[in-house]
Amino acid sequence: MSNTITFVTGNANKLREVVAILSGNSLPTESGAPSKVGKYEITNAKIDLDELQGTIDDVTREKAKAAAAVVNGPVLVEDTCLGFVALDNLPGPYIKWFVQSVGLEGLNKMLVGFEDKSANAITTFGYCEGPGKGVLLFQGITEGTIVASRGPTDFGWDSIFEPKGFDKTYAELKGPEKNKISHRSKALAKLRDFLLSQ
Repeated sequence: MSNTITFVTGNANKLREVVAILSGNSLPTESGAPSKVGKYEITNAKIDLDELQGTIDDVTREKAKAAAAVVNGPVLVEDTCLGFVALDNLPGPYIKWFVQSVGLEGLNKMLVGFEDKSANAITTFGYCEGPGKGVLLFQGITEGTIVASRGPTDFGWDSIFEPKGFDKTYAELKGPEKNKISHRSKALAKLRDFLLSQ
């Protein structure tokens, strides 16, 4: 089995955040040089995969299987959800399309008729060793509240999500401060433990 794992993303911000958390190092250089996690080297590739419908676990599993078939080796995929408690955790895995369709203000308007503005930020990573192999899932959840947009709006819905116990949105938190408490970092901590144990 190859010791190189391909993280499937074309999002530079996401790649930097994931590699920083996984490697335990400072943010990687702009050159995109691979980073080490134990015996594994993490690289990335932008691959267009079909977006399936279903639960976050189903979506992540199928993405990992499809990516492993394309890469023909070990892959890491990620699916991130933002679920409004008042809407039974919708938009969930479809948050990307909601942001593109209605924008951040539109997401806030979806909760206008509800007292409960709480939300769950959920990231699930899927790791697959290669074609035909099983998929391992690593999930992290951070509770928070949906608020009016504050901070930079260049990273999805970060500017409308205020994590529980903080008076700043994800967008207002500095990288290392956010990385300590984010849903992504919680999932990656589990993944990191797994990779270092191999």
